[in-house]
Amino acid sequence: MEHDETPRTGLTRRDYVKYGGAAVGGGLLAGCTGGRGSESTTAAETEAAAQTPTEAATETETPADASYSVTMSPVGTVEFDEPPRSIFTRLSHHAGMAFALGRGDDVNAVNGPEYYDTTWKQFTARLPGVEVDWADLYPSWETSKEKLYELDSDVHLADPASVVQLEQWDIGDVEEVAENVSPWFGNSLSARHSSPTDEWTGGYEYYTLWEQFEKVAQVLREEERYEALAAVRDDVLAAIEERLPPEDERPSVALLTASDIEKQVWAYTVGNPGFMTSHIRPLEPHDAFEGSIESGSTVDFEALLEADPDVVLFLSGMQPSVSMNDLRATLEADPVAAEISAVQNGRVYPQGARYQGPILNLFQLEMSAKQFHPEAFGEWPTSDGGPYPEIPEEEQLFDRQRVADIINGEF
Repeated sequence: MEHDETPRTGLTRRDYVKYGGAAVGGGLLAGCTGGRGSESTTAAETEAAAQTPTEAATETETPADASYSVTMSPVGTVEFDEPPRSIFTRLSHHAGMAFALGRGDDVNAVNGPEYYDTTWKQFTARLPGVEVDWADLYPSWETSKEKLYELDSDVHLADPASVVQLEQWDIGDVEEVAENVSPWFGNSLSARHSSPTDEWTGGYEYYTLWEQFEKVAQVLREEERYEALAAVRDDVLAAIEERLPPEDERPSVALLTASDIEKQVWAYTVGNPGFMTSHIRPLEPHDAFEGSIESGSTVDFEALLEADPDVVLFLSGMQPSVSMNDLRATLEADPVAAEISAVQNGRVYPQGARYQGPILNLFQLEMSAKQFHPEAFGEWPTSDGGPYPEIPEEEQLFDRQRVADIINGEF
């Protein structure tokens, strides 16, 4: 494989952010053995997950001026002498974690900066005093080794098992950046429990969104913010569990994304254990495809009609550039798609982002609850674009001001 040949001469590992003794040789390349279950769906399950041995193995409170270490697959154990300042991210769930921990301004790169900047702004409009400004950051989806040297970040919140799948990268490049710039600390394949390439022969461990968020909080030494936000999420899950209708009253759901709905539609299974659907699984809907497709498959209108979902969700439907009215009109005008139950009953709804961070996860739990069960959680306001709608306070599943205060450190 061809890759960039940046010379190592004169470059040394950073003194204040470094891997633990065996991380590169063992953790980074081999990964951590074992696997994680799917996102918790009830408050009780969340509490039980918090007591697992894996969580207990992570380093806990240490003095602010002492070195500390955090362990996560596939990088292994990473040691830090002080919290990282500048933060590289490749996918938006990691950027969203930094943002939730009050470190959004320290992010120097994100996948599709303009796209995710506008997506996040659709939600932060409902958080008083919270802003995000990522539009001019480095677009990191196809990142290069030279650019990582140039950015000189204190930590790379990115999954090296995903990075080596880029054409211009190999294991040697990943090791070089970890040694000469700063460590990797990220996990992306947990989005859909995808398999890593053969470089990770020791196994790859999967994490829920909030398990990974906790570990990122430990890296950034923002454990109190994490605990405060996790408590908000526990309350949301408890409210969902309390009001969730019986199984036979839950809808069948199809989760879709499309750049041109008349040409190609991608469908994702809502029961997938990855964090991509962590805002859907707690509501325990029925998968419209019932295992007939692989998550991430392309489907046509005939396949959608055969599945006949009660609810259709469009990822990226909250983007300002996306017109949900146009999407609905296209479906209604097609003789096949017009027969789908969700189309006939006006239950075609927007969603946010695939790689959601914890704040988007809170909003998307609320919006999914309303889209699936308006009789229990209140109607989802139908609109065509614009920010996350104003929800009456009595119908909100979490306190916007409380979340804004946590992000801003005022709690």
